[in-house]
Amino acid sequence: MTRTTELAAIDKTESSSVISVRNLTISYGSRIIQKNVSFEVKSGSVFAIMGPSGCGKSTLIRSMVGLLQPTSGTILVNGTNYWSQSDRKRVEINRSFGVVFQSGAIWSSMTVGENVALPLQMFTSLNARSIRQLVQLKLGLVGLSDAIDLYPSEISGGMLKRAGLARALALDPKILLFDEVSAGLDPIASARLDDLILALRDGLGATILMVSHELPSLLALADDGIFLSTIERTAIAHGSPQYLKQDCNISEVFNFMHRLAGTTET
Repeated sequence: MTRTTELAAIDKTESSSVISVRNLTISYGSRIIQKNVSFEVKSGSVFAIMGPSGCGKSTLIRSMVGLLQPTSGTILVNGTNYWSQSDRKRVEINRSFGVVFQSGAIWSSMTVGENVALPLQMFTSLNARSIRQLVQLKLGLVGLSDAIDLYPSEISGGMLKRAGLARALALDPKILLFDEVSAGLDPIASARLDDLILALRDGLGATILMVSHELPSLLALADDGIFLSTIERTAIAHGSPQYLKQDCNISEVFNFMHRLAGTTET
C-alpha cells in the first residue's frame, strides 16, 4: 500500500467516525490515569470502554463531555477538536450528547417529569405546554409514561435508570453515553435495560458509547470497543467484547472476560 493510499484510508475512516480520540492522556496532577489512548467510534455503532474498576473508564467519559480536560491528545466530535473550542462552543457540542450516569443523577426534589423537562427549559424556548408534551413522549420511549408526576423516591432503581435515559433523550442527541448504567440492577432489570438501549439505537439511529464491566451487557450490546489496562495504564486491546472473550490472549483481558482470578476487578 502506498503512502497516498494509506492516507486516503485514514481519511475515510475518520470521516465515518462520530468520535475520534487520538493519543489521549488523562492525569490527576502527576498521577497518570490513562496514557496515549486512541480509538474511533463509528456512526450507529455501540462502542464499549471495558476494563476493571479503577482503570479510568468513567474518567475517560468525563474528559469526553467537558468535565475533565485531558493532559494531552485530542478528542474530535464530528471532526471538531473538542478541547480547542471556547466554553460556549463546547456547550453547543455537548447538545449532541445524551449522558446517563451510573446513579441516574436524578434530582430527588423534582418529579420525574420535571427532571426530564430541565434540559428543555435550559436550552430551548419552548413553552410549558410543548415541554410537557415532549416530556410525555420521552418518558413513553422508555416505558415510564405513568411516572411523569412521581418523585424519584416513589419509583424503583430500574425505573430511575430509565428516567435518566429519558432525560438524556430530551434534546434528541445523536450520541448517547452510558456510564455503568446497569450497575446495581438485578439480572432481569439489567436485561430489560439492554433491550431498551438497543431498541433506542435502532429506532433513533443514535451512536452509543458505553462504559461497563458487566459482561452480559457488554456481550449483548457492543459491536466494538477498547480494553483499558490498570497495569499498563493504556488501551491494550481493541475489538468487540465477543472477539476479546474468544480470541484475545492478553492475560489481563482474558482474566477479565472470563472472570478468572488475577484480574483487578473489585
